[in-house]
Amino acid sequence: MKRSFAICLFAALSVSTASAQCLSQGEARQAVASGKAASLGSMKGAAGGEIVKAQLCIEGGRYVYRLSVLVGGQVQTKVLNASR
Repeated sequence: MKRSFAICLFAALSVSTASAQCLSQGEARQAVASGKAASLGSMKGAAGGEIVKAQLCIEGGRYVYRLSVLVGGQVQTKVLNASR
């Protein structure tokens, strides 16, 4: 039973991350410099806490930041629209 649950959980996580194409640091800099994506600095207020990890990704044809944010001593994952 535990094994089938683990397989289902892994499959669900794989599907949710498969739709996102995260950019390299160079690609992210290029997207921000061209004005297609917002800078990470402009997203700090919307993050709602201290950003400890950030990735600029393309999901559903739009730019998003996938953030790990420290809020109240706990790390939360947040996805913020970064398209311009």
